[in-house]
Amino acid sequence: MATKDAADDEPKTAAAEPTDDLVTTAHSMTVRRRKLNYTTTTGRVVLRKEVVTDGKFEGHKPKAEVFLTAYTLDGADPARRPVTFAFNGGPGSASIWLHLGLLGPRRVVTGDAGEPVGPPYSLVDNPDTLLAHSDLVFIDPVSTGYSRAVTGEKPGDNYGYQADIESVGELIRLWTTRNGRWVSPKFLAGESYGTTRAAGLAHHLQSRRGMYLNGLILISSVLDFGTIHFTEGNDLPYSLYLPTYAAIAHHHGLHGDRELRDVLAEAEEFAARDYPYALAKGARMSTEERAGIAARVAELTGLSPDYVDRANLRVEHVRYFTELLRDRRQVVGRMDGRFTGWEDNYTHERFTDDPSISSIIGAYTAGMNHYLHAELAYPNDLPYEVLSMDVNRAWSYKEFENAHVAVTDKLAAAMRVNPHLRVYVGSGYTDGATPYFATEHSLAQLRIPDELRDNIEVSYYEAGHMMYAHEPSRLRQSKDIAAFVNRSSNH
Repeated sequence: MATKDAADDEPKTAAAEPTDDLVTTAHSMTVRRRKLNYTTTTGRVVLRKEVVTDGKFEGHKPKAEVFLTAYTLDGADPARRPVTFAFNGGPGSASIWLHLGLLGPRRVVTGDAGEPVGPPYSLVDNPDTLLAHSDLVFIDPVSTGYSRAVTGEKPGDNYGYQADIESVGELIRLWTTRNGRWVSPKFLAGESYGTTRAAGLAHHLQSRRGMYLNGLILISSVLDFGTIHFTEGNDLPYSLYLPTYAAIAHHHGLHGDRELRDVLAEAEEFAARDYPYALAKGARMSTEERAGIAARVAELTGLSPDYVDRANLRVEHVRYFTELLRDRRQVVGRMDGRFTGWEDNYTHERFTDDPSISSIIGAYTAGMNHYLHAELAYPNDLPYEVLSMDVNRAWSYKEFENAHVAVTDKLAAAMRVNPHLRVYVGSGYTDGATPYFATEHSLAQLRIPDELRDNIEVSYYEAGHMMYAHEPSRLRQSKDIAAFVNRSSNH
C-alpha cells in the first residue's frame, strides 16, 4: 500500500518571478587630456510578453533575462548625447568582440596575425573608445553571454530572425524609456549577423515603435545571404569572393611586390564581368575559353590552374582557405585570411580549425570574465557564453522560406521613410566570412532614390572580419566611426 508524505499536503510555494539584477559602478579615464567620468550599469533585464488567452488579457509574463553593459557619461545632456546600441552576430555570439575589441572603454590585448599573445591575458584602457562621443549599450541576445530564457520558457523560441529582432528591439525600447533617452541621437552598431539584425531592427523600431534612428554602424556586413552561401545553382558567391581570395593571396606574398589596390582592381573587374559570364556559359565554353578562365582565376587567387579546373572553376571558400598554403603545410583563417594555422595532416579538403578565431578567443574570454567580475562587480556563476554553436545550429529563418535570407528591403524601406538615417559600412579586405565585394553588391541593390545614396559611407581596412585585431585598422576605424557618429548626430 502506498504511503503519502505529510509534505504532500502542504501548499506549493510559487517560484519567485525574476527581477532585474543590475549593478552600477563609477569609473574614469583620460582620453587625449580629457577626463571622462562615466557610470557603468551591468546585469540582466527581464523581458516580458503579453499573454492573451481566449481573448482575455492575462498580464505580462517573463520570458527572458537579457544581459547588457551600459556606459553613460556623467553630467551629459541626454537631449544632445548620442547613445549607441551594439551587438555582434553569429547567430549565437555575445557582444564581446565589439565591446572589448573596438568600442568599449577597456580593451583586451590579443596581438595580431603572426604575433598572437599567450596567457595570461590583460586588459588596458582604450583611449579610442566611442564613449568619448556616445553612450554605449552592449547587448547579448538570449543564450549568449549571461542572457537566458526564464524558468519554464523554451530558449529555442528566441532562436530565429523575427524572435531575435523583437527581443533585442524590446530591450532597446525599455532601456531608452527607463533612462529618458527618447530624444537622444540613437545608433545601432552590429557586426556580421549583427548587421542583418541592425538592418531589420532599424525597420522594426521605426515601423512598430516609432523610434527613428540617426545611424547604423555596419561592420563586416551580410545583408543578403545569397551573396555568401555556396549552394547548388547559385554562382554569385564564387564571383563575389574572388577579390577577397586575391587580397589573401597578396598578403601571403603570392602577388610579388604588386600594390594591393592594383591586384584588387583587376580581381574586381574580372569578378564583375568575365568570370560570372564564364560560369553562366558552363559547358558552352570552348576548351580554350575554359583553360583561359581557369588560368585567370588561378593567377588572381594564388591557386594552381589544375586545382581551379578540377573545382569546375568554382572555388568554395573553406576549400580555398585549406588549399592556398598547402605546400607550406599551413591553412589560412576564414574570419581573417592574414592568420595561419596548422592541421594534423594536409590531405583535408576543409580545415578543422579557423586560426583567426582560435588565436584570439582565449584572450577575449579571459578578458571578459575578469572584467565583469573583478572590475564591474557583477556576480553571476553562469558560464559566459562567448559563441554558442547550439544557438547557431538551431537558428530559424522560417520568415524566408524558399528565399534567400535578405534584409536589403528592410534597410531600404527604413531609409526611404527616414531620409535622415545614415549608414556607415566597414569592410575588411581579408574577411573570408563576409567578403567586401559581396557587401558592395548588396548596397548597390538597395531600392533607394539616388539622393539617399550619399547617406551611405563605406570604409575599407587591410584586415579581416574583426579588422580591429590589426592595430592600424583599429585606430583608423575608431576615428571613422567617431566622425560618423558626430556628423550623423547633428542634421
